[in-house]
Amino acid sequence: MENYTYNSFTLLIDGIAVTKDSMYPVFFLLFISYIFLMVVNVGITVLIFIDKSLHLPMYLIFCNLSVSDIMGSTNILPRLLVDVLRPPSERLISYYECVVQAFITQLFGTTSHTVLMIMTFDRYVAICNPLRYSAIMTNKMVIKLTVSAWGVAFVLVGILLGLTIRLNRCRTVITHPFCDNASLFKLSCESVFINNIYGLTFTVVLLTASIGSMVLTYTKITLVCLTSKSKSLNSKALKTCSTHLVVYLIMLLCGFIVIILHRFPQYKEYQKLSAILFAIVPGSLNTIIYGVQSNEIQKIIWKYFRP
Repeated sequence: MENYTYNSFTLLIDGIAVTKDSMYPVFFLLFISYIFLMVVNVGITVLIFIDKSLHLPMYLIFCNLSVSDIMGSTNILPRLLVDVLRPPSERLISYYECVVQAFITQLFGTTSHTVLMIMTFDRYVAICNPLRYSAIMTNKMVIKLTVSAWGVAFVLVGILLGLTIRLNRCRTVITHPFCDNASLFKLSCESVFINNIYGLTFTVVLLTASIGSMVLTYTKITLVCLTSKSKSLNSKALKTCSTHLVVYLIMLLCGFIVIILHRFPQYKEYQKLSAILFAIVPGSLNTIIYGVQSNEIQKIIWKYFRP
């Protein structure tokens, strides 16, 4: 009979498989990625808050995405960097630390969708109701949208983790480079039927709302552009919507790869790599894509950093 350790408060993180030769190159690559991600996201957030000309709904809402990326990467990468340098047998974490990391990990993944949804609403109002934009997108509305994006994510993830921590644990190995909900409930030998049902419902509702709002909004924007003879409106729509759509598709693709590979244990190492890339790639590209397309941000960066 297999021996089990019940409800152990010390867990072992499987982490990523690195050899002695690849240990330092992997560490250096992850470290540079983390530093780059933090510099661009913290930089753009500080720039938006200190420059009054950027105190516009579009940029204030975008700050939520940068905050989410900072939170997600800081929750995952520093711990991962330390684990890369440790022998596999010493990658230990307490159960409570793991629960906190799993909560923040899931919150990061969820807010990636909810924040992009409120950004979609902002783009819809700006293009389809330009004359009423300032009346609709007031500071109060920006606060409401921000609270909604984070509040909905917090409640959904809170229920998700609540269903997981109720389970008794009989295993001690997190088969993942960091703690997330799926890795936590896989520690249990009890029935996880309710967890799977809620997790599936959670994923379907989030993706349906996210993709549905995107499709409906862009359909409406396309119809407005097709019926409009204003070249400036069409140019503005193309510029702002294309960048938003690229950011969304990058996030969606990375997320789908993680979700799909989680269902195939034989591709465990690929799944680990995809999970790490989800914490790095969207967060690194989001700010660059928005910064490149925004003339206002380009001008301010040039103003502050030119010789």
